[in-house]
Amino acid sequence: MVFWIVLAVVVVLALVTLGVVAYGVLGAFGRLDRELAAAERDIAPVRAEIQQSAERAAQVRNERATAG
Repeated sequence: MVFWIVLAVVVVLALVTLGVVAYGVLGAFGRLDRELAAAERDIAPVRAEIQQSAERAAQVRNERATAG
């Protein structure tokens, strides 16, 4: 009888432990998603400037190639 009680307690503790770990992992993924979204918002203006600079450089290179 004691064996079944101990076994039930062990199973319950294992399930609680797995639940806590799963909750922590899912919370970490949620935080990571928010951090990545914030990083994309921070980088967007810089990326746009770099893209404009690259387009302008290609335009100047093409103008020089056709002129010279």
